[in-house]
Amino acid sequence: MFLVDDLLVNPFLSLLDILQTMALDEMYDMEAIQDDIKENRLLYEIGERSKEEYEERKQELEAQVEMAEQIQAQMRNQMEVKR
Repeated sequence: MFLVDDLLVNPFLSLLDILQTMALDEMYDMEAIQDDIKENRLLYEIGERSKEEYEERKQELEAQVEMAEQIQAQMRNQMEVKR
């Protein structure tokens, strides 16, 4: 039974873990969120976005930053536990 686990189940679980990590990295990419914050500010400064739109988008992006920080902290903790 352990042989089956080692040969079939563990590689599959490892692959799922890798895919989850890659998906979370992409979804919560701090650099991309920071770029969106800069773009939002620029669009507001050049007059292509109203103050209300700017503030609404700014709040959304700040929430994304907080979520990204939490997710990345959890991922770091999981990596430390696996070692």
